[in-house]
Amino acid sequence: MGLRGQAKTRMARQMTDLLDEYIPAVAGSEINDDPLQPISRFAKDIIAEKGDATPLRWIHRSERYYEKLATPDVTVADLIGDVDPIKAASLKLPYSDERTLHFGMIPRAHRSIFVINELPDLQSRIQVALFNILQEGDIQIRGFQLRLKLDLQFIFTANPEDYTNRGSIVTPLKDRIGSQILTHYPETIEIARKITSQEAKLKQEQAEHIGIPDIALDLLEQIAFEARDNEYVDSKSGVSTRLTISALENLISTAERRQLISGSANTRVRLSDFMGIIPAITGKVELVYEGEQEGAGMVAESLIGLAVKTLFPKYFPDLDKLKASDDQSPYRDLIAWFSKSNTVDLHFDYSDTEYQKALLAVKPLAKLIKTHQPEASEEDQYFLMEMVLWALAEYSKLNKERIREGFNFADLFGSYLRSGEI
Repeated sequence: MGLRGQAKTRMARQMTDLLDEYIPAVAGSEINDDPLQPISRFAKDIIAEKGDATPLRWIHRSERYYEKLATPDVTVADLIGDVDPIKAASLKLPYSDERTLHFGMIPRAHRSIFVINELPDLQSRIQVALFNILQEGDIQIRGFQLRLKLDLQFIFTANPEDYTNRGSIVTPLKDRIGSQILTHYPETIEIARKITSQEAKLKQEQAEHIGIPDIALDLLEQIAFEARDNEYVDSKSGVSTRLTISALENLISTAERRQLISGSANTRVRLSDFMGIIPAITGKVELVYEGEQEGAGMVAESLIGLAVKTLFPKYFPDLDKLKASDDQSPYRDLIAWFSKSNTVDLHFDYSDTEYQKALLAVKPLAKLIKTHQPEASEEDQYFLMEMVLWALAEYSKLNKERIREGFNFADLFGSYLRSGEI
């Protein structure tokens, strides 16, 4: 039980690693009959006829996994079985003969793991058909009095009932489920980064020609953490880990697009490239009413800004702890530089040379990086420079304006005067 994107199905599929590598089964059996404990009419007849000469087949554990998504069209016949009129006709048997039965997915999963995804979406009458299997281990097909002692492990996945409004788990079925395991999202950025890097589908040439600073990867994960606590995002719906997986792919693609436009051999991810992950955010989060009023795009940009604001104190002095009149503020010279009507434009399609030139023009900015991040590589210093500008804007020390080509950073009060707001 857990919110979307918590790897419930992935964990269920890994359960096969706990099984014996190979098991023997009666050859030709539809339900993986154990040769020492046969349960089907077919296996019992062939063992009675051939004894120790009964042909066997060996089943690898990877074949002992069955999965079904609970969709509205699922029937009892799909899961349990039904009478097969074609089989009855071809074998010239009456419908009362159990050899006319067609076994469903559950009997065929005998001696295996059977997973039903999104259990609450399964119709109530279908859930009722699982009662006997879970409690007594047998199945009932039509009017046949079968007592097939099935040996299988059921695993169900579901979202919390307060989110999955499409259906619910009927109480008697829930009573028969042995244990309820609650899943959760990654609790640290380090674990979240491992999951994202493991799941993101990046091409080899992208990895070779596009560099990405560690701080950019941390920022990517922090966006998801901010979304899970944001007032505009529906917490009952959750924020899937698929958000950061898609966001990383989009982030690399955004840098790759710029690289192709500029014709350069290599490039590195910039903070302004994070505008390219907005579609990944808006496609993955469910907004509450107030969020819808704000607009999905605005909420996504806000989450990026909040992530910058949260991570900033880990690399630079915390702006919240500095007094407005503090003459020793490390940001004093930088803010003063902008107060002299200086501005910085960072266009999305700037080449690396143009991008670096624009940042280096802000002399106090380079000095700030050398003072507080002296060990940062030369390539990462530019990302940190841009991060300082974004953070100052988030703390209302500078004005950051989205222009058609990129972003403009300017003095906060000067921009007010130019716009006629004061």
